[in-house]
Amino acid sequence: MIQIRPVSDLRNKFPDIEKIVNQGEPVYLTKNGYGAMVVLSLDLYSQLTDRVETALNEADLAASKNDERLTHAEVFENIRGKINGL
Repeated sequence: MIQIRPVSDLRNKFPDIEKIVNQGEPVYLTKNGYGAMVVLSLDLYSQLTDRVETALNEADLAASKNDERLTHAEVFENIRGKINGL
């Protein structure tokens, strides 16, 4: 179940927030009714960032072996074509 709490709960109900994130669930915090931040366990944060780091390392390696360079417009055009089945 998605946990949405006011940011004041971080100060006033820290043990509750800590319990939720230690169970592997993020807690979304709001300020004045608008999303302000997300609290994650270190393990979950590491899982998210490690995948990004791995993908960036793979992209750097591929780029070092290939001289072809694309503009951002070309990249997005290629992606849109794949999404739209073109």
